[in-house]
Amino acid sequence: MFSKEEQRLMTKIAYLYHKRGYKQSEIAKQLDLSQATVSRTLKRAEEEGIVRVSVTIPTGVYTELEEALCEKYDLKAAIVVHCDDQNDEAVFDHVGSAAAYYIETTLGSNEIGLSSWSSTLLAMVNAMHPLAKASHAKVVQMLGGMGNPSAEIYAARITEQFASLVQGDPVYLPAPGVARSQDAYADVMSDTFVREATAYFDKITLAIVGIGSVEPSKLLQSSGNVFSEEELEALQQTGAVGDVCLRFFDITGQPVNLPLDKRVVSIGLDQLKNVKRIVGVAGGKRKLNAIRGALNGQLINVLITDHQTAQALMN
Repeated sequence: MFSKEEQRLMTKIAYLYHKRGYKQSEIAKQLDLSQATVSRTLKRAEEEGIVRVSVTIPTGVYTELEEALCEKYDLKAAIVVHCDDQNDEAVFDHVGSAAAYYIETTLGSNEIGLSSWSSTLLAMVNAMHPLAKASHAKVVQMLGGMGNPSAEIYAARITEQFASLVQGDPVYLPAPGVARSQDAYADVMSDTFVREATAYFDKITLAIVGIGSVEPSKLLQSSGNVFSEEELEALQQTGAVGDVCLRFFDITGQPVNLPLDKRVVSIGLDQLKNVKRIVGVAGGKRKLNAIRGALNGQLINVLITDHQTAQALMN
């Protein structure tokens, strides 16, 4: 129990600090106290209820939901954006814009970052602003993009544009996302440029990935980097719910290992889980189970998604 004199001093210090905007050093000088005493007194003022901190969350901002996601899925960070329209294009734009801001504000110097390719990540790079200061990052393509010409264009465009925006260096993976056979896969992996790109997979500090559902997106369908109907049916029968870089997993996040996995030219899930920061950028009802599986398996540790998907993930 504090005396009236102690309460009076606490209130005085709190008033000067919170209402008048004085620095702790200025309060200490004015009241002939040590700065340590001022700091301790401010803390006590909060404990006693003399100071009450009120945070007003604006409409369309989901701070509490973000924190709940972090706690439930052991995430480093979660970013939830408002998006009433759940068609794919609207989700791509909203989630991609949020991802762009996140990367602009958190990318460190000399990072080795990997980028997969998807419609959401294309929306991200289209929304990004050039960094004022060079990051000197290596931007490594971590999923093959050849197939139909559109796939090569998308994969190269995302890698090149992202590297340009962060003033880094692109490293391309000149290979199909899915080789036609295991023999073709062996030939691809023996290529000098492919080996140079995949050598970065164990060195990366930041991975930015889309999260796909088992049913391929329009972009993936048109790319030539898709599996046969029989292979997709086999995936569903084994419980696959989604993929990261065409590496499929079930609702618990465990890899679904089928022969087709041996034809995929991308980073492996075990390699991916060793990355310090793995940013999953995805949203929409179609991808709910895929995102849930990726979270359950800790295949990502940062999630950027829309508010309806985030709320469903908490159920």
